[in-house]
Amino acid sequence: MIHENIKQFRKAKGMTQEELAVKLHVVRQTVSKWEKGLSVPDADVVIQLADLLGVSVHQLLGTSADTDTSAQLSEELARLHEQLARKNQREKRLQQANQKRGWILFSSFLAMLVALTVQNEVVSILLVGACILAAVVVLYRNLALLTSITTEDMKLGVLRTTTLFNVGVLMVGILFAVLTASGLVTVSKDGEKLLAMLLISCVMLFAGIVSPKLPYNRHTGLRLPWTVQDEDTWNLAHRVIGYISLPVVPLYIACTFTVEDFELVTLAAMVVWIGVPGVISYVFYRKKLYGKLGK
Repeated sequence: MIHENIKQFRKAKGMTQEELAVKLHVVRQTVSKWEKGLSVPDADVVIQLADLLGVSVHQLLGTSADTDTSAQLSEELARLHEQLARKNQREKRLQQANQKRGWILFSSFLAMLVALTVQNEVVSILLVGACILAAVVVLYRNLALLTSITTEDMKLGVLRTTTLFNVGVLMVGILFAVLTASGLVTVSKDGEKLLAMLLISCVMLFAGIVSPKLPYNRHTGLRLPWTVQDEDTWNLAHRVIGYISLPVVPLYIACTFTVEDFELVTLAAMVVWIGVPGVISYVFYRKKLYGKLGK
């Protein structure tokens, strides 16, 4: 790249950034930006640079073909400017995404702090719910930014639908917790088990429908160490979730009515529901990884 070549040839000539800047009638900061890849010199400056550094223009640009003609030089510089613009845009998006992640982490930390310090149960539930909801709202409003999915509206729509479903589940949980904690609603142990079973079943069914369409991302889905490393592995894992959700849910519901230990039944259902796609995708990932290494 031209920024690396400018620095290399300048040092080979034994010149400082200040000395080179004086010869080109620019400030030292301009030379520094060139060498850091933050900007690209104009065509006439490139010719002067090449002359001062004792190299040809194509050597300075790092191209294999000769680009000494004005047309070739302009074309190459236009390409470099485009690359720089894309790089700056990526860095700007990354900075914005990190700011949004910071707000999400802050809201999550605040929710944890409230849960540990506020003694009133109802107030604690409401405040924790508000903090979590704020984090989810930030996430929903910035899905495209945080997942880098900007062009495929259908994929972004799937993520938004999933996030809205998560918000709905969260709100139902908060409302139920507030009503029971305040004494406005009294639910028996069997009633609590029934509500929990219905909620878990809805989550599994929804995931089974949405998962095969869920795009590769690091925000929502089965985020295992191997699924987030490879898109093919991610897609396989979520297709398997789609296949097994329908048979697992009715089996889970049947077992909750026939087996007394509700917690054990729920744990077994979760292990099967997550474990099967996890194991299958892990085997696939290992085979793909070793296949690549063996080539």
